[in-house]
Amino acid sequence: MPPPREHHQPQDEEDDDTAGVVKLISAEGFEFVVDRKAAMVSNTLRNMLTSPGGFSETRQGEVRFPEIPTNILEKICQYFYWSLHYSSGKETAEFPIEPEITLELMMAANYLDT
Repeated sequence: MPPPREHHQPQDEEDDDTAGVVKLISAEGFEFVVDRKAAMVSNTLRNMLTSPGGFSETRQGEVRFPEIPTNILEKICQYFYWSLHYSSGKETAEFPIEPEITLELMMAANYLDT
């Protein structure tokens, strides 16, 4: 009996847009490599990474944030994954935010449209 043949489903356009990883670089130069799907939680990043307008971020798969410090960008990356995990609404959990970073985190979240 011949081995079963693999059947590949054609990927839709959104799957292509969310495949791979993205490098997010903080003001201090620290690099966070996140799943592209996680980065797409941010509407700003989604626009940068999928725009046909020729953004360098689209071509290089990396985004620099000269105004966002490392500790804030790290928390944002954590939020991206938290959001993906809990977006279905089947289970819930609070996203922990340390009081001392609340203002900076809110400003960065506003910029990133998350």
